[in-house]
Amino acid sequence: MSAAAAKPILYSYFRSSCSWRVRIALALKGISYDLVPVNLIKDGGQQFSSEFKALNPMQQVPALKIDGITLSQSLAIINYLEETHPNPRLLPQDPKKRAQVRMIADHIASGIQPLQNLSILKQMGEKKMEWAQNCIMSGFQALEQILQNTAGRYCVGDEVSMADLCLVPQVANAERFKVDMGPYPTITRINKALLELEAFKISHPSRQPDTPAELRA
Repeated sequence: MSAAAAKPILYSYFRSSCSWRVRIALALKGISYDLVPVNLIKDGGQQFSSEFKALNPMQQVPALKIDGITLSQSLAIINYLEETHPNPRLLPQDPKKRAQVRMIADHIASGIQPLQNLSILKQMGEKKMEWAQNCIMSGFQALEQILQNTAGRYCVGDEVSMADLCLVPQVANAERFKVDMGPYPTITRINKALLELEAFKISHPSRQPDTPAELRA
C-alpha cells in the first residue's frame, strides 16, 4: 500500500481539546483512522520524545499522517480535511458566514485555548486554576456577545461548522476548570445541542482508547 493510500494515523491525547477538534472532524466526515495515544503527562510528557519531535517539531498534539504527509495544528488539519473531503461541509458557502465561522474558530483557537494550555499552566504554579478561569471567562464574555449575533441552532446558523468543533472542547475545558457557565447562556445552549450529535459523542474524551478507567463514560 502506498503512503498516500494508507489509513490515516492520528496522534492524540484523550483530554487535548485540539485533538478533540480533529477527532470530531474525522467523525463528521466519516474518515476511518488509526489512533496513536501521546500521553502529555506520563514520562514527563511523551510529546517531548525524540520520536515525536521528528513527527511534529512543535511537540504538540494533534498530528495527523494522511495522504503521504504529516500535518499539525488542528485548524490546518481541519481545513485540509475540508478541502479533500468536502461533505459534509464545515465551512459555509456564503462568504460572510464563512468569515464568521473562521472568526469564532480563531477566537477560541488563538484567543482562549493557548492561554490556558498545559505548557502555560505548568508555569503558573499554585495560581493555575485562577489563571485558567480568568482566561476562559474573558474569552467567553466576548464569545457570548459574538454568538448572540451569529448563532442559529449552532455557532453560525443551523449547520455544524468548524466553529462548533472549537466550541465544544473549550466548554469542556471551562467545566474542568470550574468556570461558572451561568453568564453564557448562548454558549451553553449551543454546546448542549452539539453534544447530542453522534460525531461529538464518539470523539468525546471519555470514550478514547487512552481514557483512564476512572474517567470513562
